[in-house]
Amino acid sequence: MKVIQERPRAASRYAPLFSLVLGTIAATGFAPLEWWPVALVCLAAWMWLIHDSLTLRQALFSGWAFGVGHFTLGNNWIQHAFVFQDNMPHWLGYIAVLLLALVLALYPMAAAGLAWRYGRRPGQAPGAAYALLFAAAWIVTEWLRATLFTGYPWNPLAALWLPLPGVAHVAAWVGTYAMSGLTMVVAGALSVAAGRAWRYPAVTLAAVVLLALFGAPSPPPTPTDPVAPRVRVVQPDLGQEERPQDDYAEANLQALLALNGTPGPAPRLIVWPEGAVRYMLEDGYPASAYWRGYAPFTRMRIARPLGPNDVVLTGGNAAQFDAAGEMTTATNSIFAIDAQARILGRYDKAHLVPYGEYLPARPILSRLGLNRLVPGNIDFLDGPGPSAIDIPQFGAVGMQICYEIIFSGQVVDRAHRPAFIFNPSNDAWYGSWGPPQHLAQARLRAIEEGLPILRATPTGISAIIGADGALLATIPLNQAGAIELPLPAPYPPTLFARIGNLLAGAVALALLLMAIAIRRRAR
Repeated sequence: MKVIQERPRAASRYAPLFSLVLGTIAATGFAPLEWWPVALVCLAAWMWLIHDSLTLRQALFSGWAFGVGHFTLGNNWIQHAFVFQDNMPHWLGYIAVLLLALVLALYPMAAAGLAWRYGRRPGQAPGAAYALLFAAAWIVTEWLRATLFTGYPWNPLAALWLPLPGVAHVAAWVGTYAMSGLTMVVAGALSVAAGRAWRYPAVTLAAVVLLALFGAPSPPPTPTDPVAPRVRVVQPDLGQEERPQDDYAEANLQALLALNGTPGPAPRLIVWPEGAVRYMLEDGYPASAYWRGYAPFTRMRIARPLGPNDVVLTGGNAAQFDAAGEMTTATNSIFAIDAQARILGRYDKAHLVPYGEYLPARPILSRLGLNRLVPGNIDFLDGPGPSAIDIPQFGAVGMQICYEIIFSGQVVDRAHRPAFIFNPSNDAWYGSWGPPQHLAQARLRAIEEGLPILRATPTGISAIIGADGALLATIPLNQAGAIELPLPAPYPPTLFARIGNLLAGAVALALLLMAIAIRRRAR
């Protein structure tokens, strides 16, 4: 019997190109645009293209092309950071974004290859088993993206659901990476529906609608006692372009002090951004460090306008010097300073930003003329990891500086659960797309852990985030101001707060077993 080979369809021949376009458009589902329905449709169409790929090689290439478009647009804000480092050409920022996307695209490529190899049904439309297996593969690859080579879990698919609080609250049960897989379950339902199979899409749609309508929990009660502790978030609106000026440190400190507000009967926790104080805050530094300010005097300036029970949490640096008095390294830190100008505690950032706070492979890259993206040539030291500072009237305050907040399951010391998390950041580096995306990921951490989060940034977006991920108050981009509210209450520990990302593995395994069961039943 003669077999006539079918000519490849145009959609299959140009699948990598279509995937590149779909991946780029899908990135509009994240902040600041939040076109999440568009993103879901693009994911569904991409899953169909992967299913209909003629070979494994084509499926892998289409998966990689999707990732290149997706991560290039989603990370476009990184280019903006290069304009602040004159030791490197500014145009290199565009190359850096593309190079990063070329690497990150390997993760959706792997998910697509696994789905094509083990989930597709040649000659048929995508089915439920294919969609579920694709979702399980996505959970594994997104978790790997968050952990390998220091990790970079920016813009997980779970962030698409933040406009729908009921659906987004699923993260409190299973965490971000598992919820990203469930996002692929929904996109897969659209793909299956395109093939005119309705049972799986109908069940999925019903679940999403029920979650959207009834999934959001009731917010914790707001304290009404006039002497209940209050929190005040300060945003001075001094951008990175001000840093090279000689008076930046003094101008920044004065701007922060001017926004501290007036003490009242309630104790206040006043939070300042990452790197807010450019002067030294600790005692014991050599005389060569005095150009960074006399530490006791700087602390007295911070403490003078405070009420007797007020405390300031501020970003700053702790430095180390050699015997000759030369600074050798430093930490990116948070200091708690009370009304008596005492330092109640210090937290050192643990998850440092490559090329921002240290230069990887410095002996090699420095010879090539590369440097960190921030002024200065020293590399920062990393701290021990998530921890909390006990502050009178406020309890244990969890600390996560800037980039640390994007790592699901790594933001809380589970042996010393805090009452809330302070997340100072400096998003002035990252244009108009970076800050809202960063804020969205902080909201996911609040939902996962059931803890309020205070975000203070120099130029925005600063926010008080409830334990349910709701934005209770914000200061927009590029505006100076302050917001003050009673300290939001936490939820009891969520399921995710108790178990962590083991849940991602459990959900991935459950989806895989369901896919196998459906396939066997079909056979």
